[in-house]
Amino acid sequence: MIQVIIERETTNRIQAFQMDGHADYDVHGKDLVCAAASAVSFGAVNALFALTTIEPVINQSSDGGFLRIDLPAGTDHAADERAQLLLEGMVVSLQTIEREYGQYIKITFK
Repeated sequence: MIQVIIERETTNRIQAFQMDGHADYDVHGKDLVCAAASAVSFGAVNALFALTTIEPVINQSSDGGFLRIDLPAGTDHAADERAQLLLEGMVVSLQTIEREYGQYIKITFK
């Protein structure tokens, strides 16, 4: 199962997110849930780089089973607002996947 953790500050701002595990929906290369979750999360990270001045801290495993993104503190307000919109969009997309394939992906908020 893919475990997604969205870390929010008390202001509800997303400060970090983490994805860990494998969906095991199908064999490697045919796993629809894994492909969808990966596309959504990596698309959001790529959008952060392309559409904001924020450089997130990225940690990932070589086998593709772990991704953690932390937003740096003290970023420009306008860039942070754009980043939050992109990350909230990512959350909505991941929740859509979870609604259909909840036995393969679980999202929790901290």
